[in-house]
Amino acid sequence: MAKRKTKTRVGTRKTSLNKRRKGIGAVLLPWFKRFGMIVTSIIFIVWLGAWFFLSDANENLGRYINEKIIQKTADLGFRVENILVEGRKHTDSDIIMALVNMEQGDPLFAFDPASAKAQIEKITWVNHAQISRRWPDTIHIRLTERTPVALWQHKGRLRLLDQYGEIIAANAIDNFKNLIIVSGEEANKQTPALLALLLAEPELLKRIDRADFIAKRRWDLRLKNDLALTLPEDDIGLALSRVMKAQNENQILDKGLKSIDLRKSDRMIVRTKPGKAQDYQEFKANFSARGDNI
Repeated sequence: MAKRKTKTRVGTRKTSLNKRRKGIGAVLLPWFKRFGMIVTSIIFIVWLGAWFFLSDANENLGRYINEKIIQKTADLGFRVENILVEGRKHTDSDIIMALVNMEQGDPLFAFDPASAKAQIEKITWVNHAQISRRWPDTIHIRLTERTPVALWQHKGRLRLLDQYGEIIAANAIDNFKNLIIVSGEEANKQTPALLALLLAEPELLKRIDRADFIAKRRWDLRLKNDLALTLPEDDIGLALSRVMKAQNENQILDKGLKSIDLRKSDRMIVRTKPGKAQDYQEFKANFSARGDNI
């Protein structure tokens, strides 16, 4: 029986694997190179963006573009020619102009109304401000000022009060000496309510020189003729109307009395000045004849 000759192939499998590996490498290597370039590009872009923001380059670029736009609008005629202020009575005009910080010929769009409003409303006299640009050349400012209503005598000083009982930090108060003077702890907080009641009796209000807030509870009014009115804690409006009714009918405030106590709801207790007893007796007789208590 003849033996079959077997051919031995040396290195065939190894060569095939090497070829296969070279084929995979040929496919993957360009892909890895491309992927590496993409990753590198992304890293570079991220780094560039971080540098752009962290180095304030974005702000500088934005500022540059903004300045160019503003200058262009100015070249088109949008320049400041007028600064109009309405509602100003006590506010210092020089302070307003300093805060606006704009001069004739400046670009109108360089003015920031919101920023100016925030600064102007810090002025002690200003309660509210409306600020706007009016095309093509005007800055308009409308002020609502705080209204001085009284002088608060506190700790040896006179302080100006507004309609809310808040202190107005005015350097000079000589122009407000005609206002009613209030005194006492926490008198400033109670002054608006008192004045609201007194406004209902304008003839009495004109006669009042000062008002003292007693023990944080009630008011004593001192008239310009030195007559004192002692008010109750409650129903102040009713007490004021009672005394003004007596004034209209019997001129009680002009009788030379020292004080009128209005704390009792059913009577008025009066005290006379020295030498005025006779006038008081005549007044009392006329007042009692009508059935009123005194």
